[in-house]
Amino acid sequence: MADERDRLRRQLGLAPLPTGRTDSAASVDERTQRAAMAAASVTPAPISTEPKRYYNYYTGEYVDDPSKIKPRTGMDGAESDGGIIDTGQFQSTGKTIVSVTYEGTGKNRVKVTKYSDGTETRESAPEDVGGGGAPTIVSTYTDPNTGDVIAVYSDGSTKVLSKGTKAADAARAKAEADAAARAGRQSAYDLLFQQFDAYGLGALVSPLKGLIESGISPAEFTIKLRETDAYKQRFAANAQRINKGLRSLSEAEYIGLEDQYQDVMRRYGLPASYYARGDMGRQEGFEKFIGGDVSPVELEDRVQTAQRRVLNAAPQVRDALTQFYGAEIGNGDILAYVLDPEKAIENIKRKVTAAEIGAGAMQAGLATGVARAEELQRFGVTGEQARTGYQAIGGFLPRASQLGDIYAKQGEGPFTQTTAEQEVFGTTGAVEAQRKRRKLAELETAQFSGTSGAAQGALARERAGQY
Repeated sequence: MADERDRLRRQLGLAPLPTGRTDSAASVDERTQRAAMAAASVTPAPISTEPKRYYNYYTGEYVDDPSKIKPRTGMDGAESDGGIIDTGQFQSTGKTIVSVTYEGTGKNRVKVTKYSDGTETRESAPEDVGGGGAPTIVSTYTDPNTGDVIAVYSDGSTKVLSKGTKAADAARAKAEADAAARAGRQSAYDLLFQQFDAYGLGALVSPLKGLIESGISPAEFTIKLRETDAYKQRFAANAQRINKGLRSLSEAEYIGLEDQYQDVMRRYGLPASYYARGDMGRQEGFEKFIGGDVSPVELEDRVQTAQRRVLNAAPQVRDALTQFYGAEIGNGDILAYVLDPEKAIENIKRKVTAAEIGAGAMQAGLATGVARAEELQRFGVTGEQARTGYQAIGGFLPRASQLGDIYAKQGEGPFTQTTAEQEVFGTTGAVEAQRKRRKLAELETAQFSGTSGAAQGALARERAGQY
């Protein structure tokens, strides 16, 4: 019996029992299973370049010096000497156990131990042939999903030897990622809301909070936002632009234009009604400018044209504008007419210049029609040139007309306002008009120089000089 016992202990890698000490078959079987389970549940340590350590198969511990292990109580109550107990011994090793499995059954069963350096050992490990013993571990494996170490017994049953942390770690990581994502989406909503609310547009974003928090992409959110009725109302001019073949403006571009328009109107003192804000900061008065692609520079040009050249000019300018274009201007609201983007700014300037020419004639006591005023405008005559030119014409036209009538039979008449305008403004016929006036002056001078008396000669020279 002792020989059989020692043989089994050697097969299990156990030290022989001290002399005089015996173990029952049940005790051997119990220690066999415990040793196998302990070996199977060892967590392999990574290969290291550190000095060799000692491994206790019973406790599953590594130490650098066997003497550091405190003496432990043996399985039958006896305390071992030097910390080496009868169910395990120390072995110097530089490698770690990867797995312990069993092959075969009964007397032919073999214990296979695989190490981290790729080597393995094979030991005979016959099952208890006496029968009636508890199932023994035949293999172990690690669940890749959970990290649990699972033992497979000889009867086909399994048992978790140690719980892994993979499932818990994955669940915790997912929870943390979800929380971070929710926080990020909340932050995105808060930032977007703050930006829009600064322009009074918070009402556009609030109904779509759920979309942002659900993780919708920025591109999808933008599409959803622009499909809302509130958005379409707030940025209504974009629809006008698209209908005219122009591109739709971004929210920042749209609001930026509104701010620039408002700045122009404030600087020129236009009534606040022109740029009053409604719901969500909407400025309906600017929609026609944005829809008509009117730049802030053009808007300022229009305001200057209306204010400086009409509203703040001599009253004759407005009178001439109403006289020339009253039916087109309608109610006489010059500012509204000039600010209408449907009216091209160049056409507006052409009409204002024609009115300024008509005003110049009125100021000189003369009159002119819209056709003649527009003709002079096309020749490049400005309002200021018209004012000074008509003052000169008003000085000589009455006498020149009279002389033209007198000398008409001599081929030098008539001398009309149109003739005078040709000469003064340099239009077509200017050379002939200048010759005709000079000739009339010569004829008058010659007439008076042929009379008798010094007084009459002096009168002739005076009149000729005035003409």
